[in-house]
Amino acid sequence: MDYLQTAEPFLKAGFLGIRLSTRPDAIDREVLDVLCQYGVTSVELGAQSMDDRVLSLNGRGHTAAQVEQAAGLIRERGISLGLQMMTGLYGSMPQTDRDTAERLIQLGPDTVRIYPTIVMEGTRLAQLWEKGEYRPQSLEKAVELCAHLMDRFEAKRIRVIRVGLHAGGGVETGMLSGPWHPAFGELCESRRFLHRALDMLQADDVPRGPMTLGVHPSDMSKMIGQKRQNLDKLRQIGYDSKVIGKSDVPKGTIRIL
Repeated sequence: MDYLQTAEPFLKAGFLGIRLSTRPDAIDREVLDVLCQYGVTSVELGAQSMDDRVLSLNGRGHTAAQVEQAAGLIRERGISLGLQMMTGLYGSMPQTDRDTAERLIQLGPDTVRIYPTIVMEGTRLAQLWEKGEYRPQSLEKAVELCAHLMDRFEAKRIRVIRVGLHAGGGVETGMLSGPWHPAFGELCESRRFLHRALDMLQADDVPRGPMTLGVHPSDMSKMIGQKRQNLDKLRQIGYDSKVIGKSDVPKGTIRIL
């Protein structure tokens, strides 16, 4: 309540609304009455998983049904709904995470955030990791999975507004293990471009050999990949490619020139 009262003068000064994040089991009709009274326009729920076993193993303290109920109440009020999920949680598998994404899609969120699990010191997860009972995702597997999840959400016109933890805030110093990278989202975007290129080349049965790929100038680094990784992978399977920026190529797409 104190935070809402503090923010209230900013709304009167012209700010459009308040966004907040909370637990799914913290939302009910009475809480939403208060949030609407103070001009809250967007609520994000830390769903993390839609598998009750995974939620229990990680001590989340809520169920998938509570995520569904809270999401329904938020949408019922006309408040923008955001959902957050984590990949690679203790007890989860890549298919579990893909299933979670599909169930979140069914809830019709406006936005989604995806966070690969990082082991931080002083946590129960750190104890499990130290005893060898938990093995975090590798960076490669986390990037591959999250790139797929981004495709799925965006195919349903759900905006992915964050992938991976923000740098800073003690993350680097307190991290023990896990798929951390300061530009994790960029790695995922680059992987999506590699997938698009491979799908296009294989679908069109393009002969292997030298070729030029055109992308929008803002997508150049994503298509090339970090340390030219995407071009190296294409070259390994016979597509000796170079990339040029073309302003007439729509963003997010690739054209063979």
